[in-house]
Amino acid sequence: MAKIQEPEQVNLRLYKGYGHAHHLVVYGHLLRGLQAQRERFTHQIWYNVRHLIRLFNIHPIAGARIRLSHAGREWETTTQEDGFFEFHWQVEQELTAGHHPIWVAYLDEQGEVLEETKGEIYIPHSVQLGVISDIDDTILISYSSRMLRRLRVLFTRQPRSRKTFEDIVRYFNLLSLSHTTSDLPNPFFYISSSEWNLYDDLTEFFSHNQLPVGVLLLNKIKRLFELGATGQTQHHLKLMRIRRVLEMFPKQRFILYGDNSQHDPMIYWTVAQEFPKNILAIYIRCVNKEKEMETKNLLSSLADSPIHALVFHHTREAMLHSAQIGLIEEDAVAALKK
Repeated sequence: MAKIQEPEQVNLRLYKGYGHAHHLVVYGHLLRGLQAQRERFTHQIWYNVRHLIRLFNIHPIAGARIRLSHAGREWETTTQEDGFFEFHWQVEQELTAGHHPIWVAYLDEQGEVLEETKGEIYIPHSVQLGVISDIDDTILISYSSRMLRRLRVLFTRQPRSRKTFEDIVRYFNLLSLSHTTSDLPNPFFYISSSEWNLYDDLTEFFSHNQLPVGVLLLNKIKRLFELGATGQTQHHLKLMRIRRVLEMFPKQRFILYGDNSQHDPMIYWTVAQEFPKNILAIYIRCVNKEKEMETKNLLSSLADSPIHALVFHHTREAMLHSAQIGLIEEDAVAALKK
């Protein structure tokens, strides 16, 4: 049967999913209109302002039928009020490590396909370690606790001109090889307060800076009138997504990276209480000096546990600590001391 064309264009967004053995997860959005795509990377402020406004000028489609197809089977769900949908499903045959294709379709009331898109599920290798990291003010300089400055950076910078903290790219690439080899890299999960609106820009930022490939799990999508609240943590959602990752990979130990601009210390402390055997280390970048003692006091309560914890100002401090506990090679530390 020929594909039925909908009167208006829709944007069926599907984000990279992840899974382990038999359990898989993927998220997406259904929005009206065309996807806001960046045609060029430029320093022209007005181009970047216009692009950001387009990213947040969204029109969700609620209550729509969405079908997932994978490995000869199909599942259905409906979109939430903000156009968000998610699939959690089981497969009988254990999947091999790597990327596996999936297809998601938007259906009309009769079950005919109105729009379809291809995505992928990432299955990490069976390795000892994994990394869960925040993005803003942990990897990417964002000024999360200073709203006007954060918005200024968002409006005037494009993904390739955004700045990382010094040495963080080198550090994370070393961690990706911790106790493994380049053909079996450690998995990275970037669980952030940034909204799904920024998914494509963040993906470009990671690719441009050659950060370890990973899964991005972001915050609830926002409308244009909510732009002033961008990057504000809904910590219960962030905590929920970290829990899901840990529950899906019960045999691995994780390193948690965050900062103290918002709620990362308390979120990670809570995770350490719930999953003490799965957390190897917690690193918190101190970007808010007024909260430094509060952050240190919170993490000091882990001193009697096997979980390593460090509050640091500069990435090199974290790298040296990681070398001391055997996460990265001594020759990398020697290079730092030169």
